Amino acid sequence: MPDTDRANTDTGAKLRLDKWLWHARFFKTRSLASKVCKANKVRINGTIAQKSSATVKVGDMLTFPQANQIKVVKLLDLGTCRGPASEAQLLYDDQSPKIEKASAIAAGELSGMRDQGAGRPTKAERRAITKLHGKD
Repeated sequence: MPDTDRANTDTGAKLRLDKWLWHARFFKTRSLASKVCKANKVRINGTIAQKSSATVKVGDMLTFPQANQIKVVKLLDLGTCRGPASEAQLLYDDQSPKIEKASAIAAGELSGMRDQGAGRPTKAERRAITKLHGKD
């Protein structure tokens, strides 16, 4: 009987959703991928995945949040294990919409907010933030 991880090249091969997201390096740990799945934030071919144990196959389209953007990816391969990032990028085709700077500013993504714990901005950074906000 063939090992299911080794038989991913078959046409009917399937893999758990959280495991694939972890293999493709979208999430640092499998438990983080599982939390996103359990929170009903992942869609498989437009249908909300109710559990992290939902199965995915080659050709499926996934939509999920990552950082401050929405990722839309098409599965090209399931992979056999979590490998380096260069191999992980071969598992999918990124079809996410590209965010332009003007639309990102309008959406509030580039609002000049600093990371927590980054300290006070320098004089040059304060001037850049003021310029970004359009206040002269």
